[in-house]
Amino acid sequence: MRPPRPTDRRRPTRGGRRAGVALLAAALLTTGLAGGAPGALANAPGGHGNGHGNGHGHGNGDSGPQLEELDRGLVAVSTEEGVFLSWRLLGPEATGHTETGVAGPDFRVYRDGRPVTTVTDSTNFLDTDGTSASSYQVAAIVDGREQRRSPRISPASERYHEIPLTRPADGVTPAGESYTYSANDMSVGDVDGDGAYEYIVKWDPSNSKDVSQVGYTGNVYLDTYELDGTLLYRVDLGVNVRAGAHYTQFLVSDFDGDGRAELMLKTAPGTKITRYNPQGRPTSEHHVTMPREDVRAGHRHSDDHRLSAEQYFDHLVDMFQGWSSHPEVVAGNWPATLEEAFGIEPTRSYPLSRADAEELADYFVDVYAPSRSARNVLRDFEGFILDGPEYLTVLDGRSGRELDTVRYWPDRHDDGLMWGDYAMSRIEPGNRVDRFLATVAYLDGETPSAVFARGYYTRSTLAAYRWDGRQIRQEWTVDSGFAPMSNPFNDSPHGVDGTDPEYGTLTTQGFHSLSSADVDGDGRQEIVYGSATLDDDGSLLYSSSHLMPPESATPGEEARLGHGDAMHVADIDPDRPGLEIFTVHEGGAWAPLGHALRDAATGEVLHGGYTGVDTGRGMIGDVLPDVPGLETWGSNGVGLWSAAGERLGDAIPGTNMSIRFGPEPTTQLVNGALEVTPTVDDWTRGTLLTADGTRTNNHTKGNPSLVADIWGDWREELLLRTEDSSAIRIYTSTEVTDHKLYTLMHDPQYRAEIARQQTTYNQPAYPSFYLASDMDWSRVPLPGRD
Repeated sequence: MRPPRPTDRRRPTRGGRRAGVALLAAALLTTGLAGGAPGALANAPGGHGNGHGNGHGHGNGDSGPQLEELDRGLVAVSTEEGVFLSWRLLGPEATGHTETGVAGPDFRVYRDGRPVTTVTDSTNFLDTDGTSASSYQVAAIVDGREQRRSPRISPASERYHEIPLTRPADGVTPAGESYTYSANDMSVGDVDGDGAYEYIVKWDPSNSKDVSQVGYTGNVYLDTYELDGTLLYRVDLGVNVRAGAHYTQFLVSDFDGDGRAELMLKTAPGTKITRYNPQGRPTSEHHVTMPREDVRAGHRHSDDHRLSAEQYFDHLVDMFQGWSSHPEVVAGNWPATLEEAFGIEPTRSYPLSRADAEELADYFVDVYAPSRSARNVLRDFEGFILDGPEYLTVLDGRSGRELDTVRYWPDRHDDGLMWGDYAMSRIEPGNRVDRFLATVAYLDGETPSAVFARGYYTRSTLAAYRWDGRQIRQEWTVDSGFAPMSNPFNDSPHGVDGTDPEYGTLTTQGFHSLSSADVDGDGRQEIVYGSATLDDDGSLLYSSSHLMPPESATPGEEARLGHGDAMHVADIDPDRPGLEIFTVHEGGAWAPLGHALRDAATGEVLHGGYTGVDTGRGMIGDVLPDVPGLETWGSNGVGLWSAAGERLGDAIPGTNMSIRFGPEPTTQLVNGALEVTPTVDDWTRGTLLTADGTRTNNHTKGNPSLVADIWGDWREELLLRTEDSSAIRIYTSTEVTDHKLYTLMHDPQYRAEIARQQTTYNQPAYPSFYLASDMDWSRVPLPGRD
C-alpha cells in the first residue's frame, strides 16, 4: 500500500504558496523510515518515516536566495534503546543563537496522539518508552502557540528506507557486446511543490566509458521517482549522448521560482521522455524538439552519430583532404602539409586527392600514432560521437514535459583537433572537447541559474542560463579561446594561455567538478572553476599561479596551479575571514604544488606543498576535534594538515566522500569502492555504519549515489544503490545530537553544491559557514535575517 496522494495537483500561485504547501502536505499520511521488501510502505513493518507536512512550508522569507519550502521531514526509527525521532528546523524559523546551536521554536512530540515531551535544544528525541507499534507527530511552538502537527508516522524497523527502482532493459552495442544497467548518481528536488523531495536517478550502462576510452556505450537514462518508488518519467538520452561520468551532468532546481523543481541537462537528437501512470504503465513518449534549422538540414531523431572504426577512418580522410583550407593552416600557424606535421618527407600536392589522403591516414593510424604511444590503436577507435547537433533542454520536474530546448553552447567545433586531442603523445579524439561540468548558482543572490561548462584542459568555456518559466535565456558566456599550437599533431597545449585576452588564463585550470560560493561577500555566488574563479557576472575574478620550486621541471618560473581531481570550497580556517579552497593537483613535476589551500576571495596560496607526482585524491573535514579548523589531506604523500598549515602526520582518512553523520558537527568518511561494502567511519570513534547489501559507484572513486540532508535534523543522509540496483537505500543517523541547526538545504551554498554533487567526480557539499566541533554558533547566518 502506498501513501495516499493529494487529490488536487493544481499549482498554487506564488503569493498563496505557503498555505498551499501546508494543505497539500497535511493531506499526505506516511509511516516509518525504511526497510523491508520494496514497496512495503504505509502502516506496514519497514514503512518510511518521512512525515510530509508541518503547517510551516517556509522558503527564504521576503528577500535573499530563493530556497525550497520544505515540510517537517519527520523520521522515526526503532533502536535497541527506544524510538529515535528527528525532524527539520527550517531556515526562516531560526531566530537567534545559543551556545550549542541556533535558537528557534520549541517542538512538542506526540506519541499515539498524546504529548510526551517538549524539545528545546535540538530537533531530535529518543523515546525510551516508544515501541514499534507507536505513532508519532511533532508540532512547533511559536510564541507559546502550538502550530499544525505533522502527519502521524510509525517507526521503521531499520535505519534505512528503500526506494524501489525500475531498471532499464539490458542492451547490445552495434559491435555485438551485451551490457546491463546499474543505478548511479542521484539528485533531489521538490518537483510537485508538496514540501518533500523526489529522487532523480541516473542509470549507467555496464559499458560506460571515460572520454579517453574506446568503445560503444549503452544509452544513459534519468528516472524521477516518488519516495515510494512510483516512476514519474524516464529520460532516454539516446544513442547520440555517450555514457560516462564526463558526459551527462543534470541539474535539478526550482529555476523559475514557481515552487516546483525543473530538470535541465544536455540532450541530442534521439533524446526521448516517457511518462508513466501510477501503475507504472507508459502514457506518452516524446522526443525533444529539434530546432527548425536542424530539421530543414535533414537531422532526424533516428540519426545515429556513433562512429564505427571504418567511419572514423573515413572521417580522418575527409579531415586530411581539407587540410590546406583549415584556417590555422591558411594563417600559417600550422604546418602547410601533413607530412611536415608528421615529420616525414613531403611527396604529395595539396589539396590532397582522396587516394593521397587515404595513404596519409593509413600512415597516421598505423605508423605515426603508435610511434607516439602504444596505446594509440586508432584502427579500433569506435563508439565516439564527434558530430551532430547538441542541445540544452529544461523539463518540468513533475511530469517530464519538455519546456524548452536550445542549442548547446559552444558546439564541438571539431573532433578535438583544435582542443589538443591529437597533440599529446596519447592521441585521444573526442577527449578534451567532450569534458562537461554543470552547477546551480545564485548569481544574482536571489534566483538559481544554471551554469554549464565544456572543456578545461585546453579551451575552457562556461555559459550561465536562466529559466524564467517561458524560455531558456543565456545570461553570459566565457571562452578562453583555443590554446595555440604550432603543430596539432605534436605539441603541448596544456598550460598555454588561450587566445582570448580576458579569459586566456582559464586553460588547464578547470577540475572534474566546480563549485558555487559567495567568495567575495557581496551576496551573490561566484563560480569556483578549479584553480580560477569567475565573478557572478562572468568576469574573471582571478586565475591562481605559483612559483615553481627548485625540484620541479621548470624551477623559478611562475606557473598556473593547473588541473586536479578534487576540490573543496568551505570555511576551512575559522581564524581567517571568508572561505578557503583546498585542491590537489595532477601536473606532477610540471605543477608548482601538489596540494594547496587558497584564499577563496583572492586565489592567494596560503600554504601547500610540491609533490612532483599526480596527486589524485584529497579531502577536508573535522576529523581531529582537538585541532582547530578543518583538516586537509591528500594521497601520494600529501599527508594530513591543519587549517593553519601544520603537517599532522602521514596517515590520512578516506578520500572518497565525506558525510556529517555523528552527534557532533564533525566529519565522517564514506569508505568502500567496487565490490567492497560501504561503511561510514569516524576517524577517532571507528565505524558508525556498515551498509550491508549496497554498493558505491564510479569504480575506484567509491561515490555514494548522493550524500545530502534530505530529511530529519541537520545531519546528512547516505543514499546508496543495492547490490542488484533494485532499490536505493537512504540511511539516516540515529545518534542523539544536542545541537539545534536548521536544515543544511536552507543554506544557499550547500543547496547549490547538492545540485552539482552528481557532476563528473562527485565532491561533497559544504555550507557557507564554518561547521565543526569548535564552531562559534553565533557566526551561523540566519536565513532571511542576516
